[in-house]
Amino acid sequence: MAILNVTPDSFSDGGRFIDPAKAAERARQMVAEGADIIDVGAESTRPNAQPVPAEEELRRLLPVLASLKDIGVPISVDTQKPEVADDCLQAGARIINDVTGLRHPAMAGVIARHHAACVIMHMRGTPLDMQQQTAYTDVVAEVRAYLAQRIELARAAGITDIAIDPGIGFAKEIRHNFEILKRFDEFTTLGCPVVAGPSRKRFLGTLADMEPVGNRLEGTIAAVAIAVLNGAKVIRVHDIAQTRRAIAVAEAVRNA
Repeated sequence: MAILNVTPDSFSDGGRFIDPAKAAERARQMVAEGADIIDVGAESTRPNAQPVPAEEELRRLLPVLASLKDIGVPISVDTQKPEVADDCLQAGARIINDVTGLRHPAMAGVIARHHAACVIMHMRGTPLDMQQQTAYTDVVAEVRAYLAQRIELARAAGITDIAIDPGIGFAKEIRHNFEILKRFDEFTTLGCPVVAGPSRKRFLGTLADMEPVGNRLEGTIAAVAIAVLNGAKVIRVHDIAQTRRAIAVAEAVRNA
């Protein structure tokens, strides 16, 4: 799952693909590098990010979706707003990646009505305050229980194609992110494909010389390999070709 941010303020590549033509060019490049899904987001969810009105999200998203109709892989839209999801699914998107785990009461119904797929992620609070909500007794057990409950909600609404994401970096302390990777296989018992999204994230910047975002490729690849060995089925990243090569090695070891 290739990350395509059409935002001015995302932590890693904000502003680079805000122009629809550049976004479409980057999406096609990512498919050529081996992306199976393009995940387009128009609202940054980094810590302390400001919310974006639905109208602005759609202004950023719809021209990009229009230019990707013939790209040949499914398009996912990273949004928490049902009105944005509705318009984007009408415009050809097939997956909604909701960082709030279908928190809005209308979101599940929108996805079900379009017979679309969804990614349900764990996050407490909002990007503005999530890093003040990081108290857990057992982070993996508590995140797993939350995801189990949200899977039931999605199924009750009529959604049949569901993936789950434990939300690395979202309302988690640094140590929680490493523990989630270590115990990633515990999420696979919920019966849905599990998404791993460690790409370039801040917890990696606490190690070695990875504080600058540009120095986190190797750390991302290591985290991806661990996630794949522990059962991850979808890998959400910025760097496609390098990650595909790492996944090939991790899968060979897992299947040996």
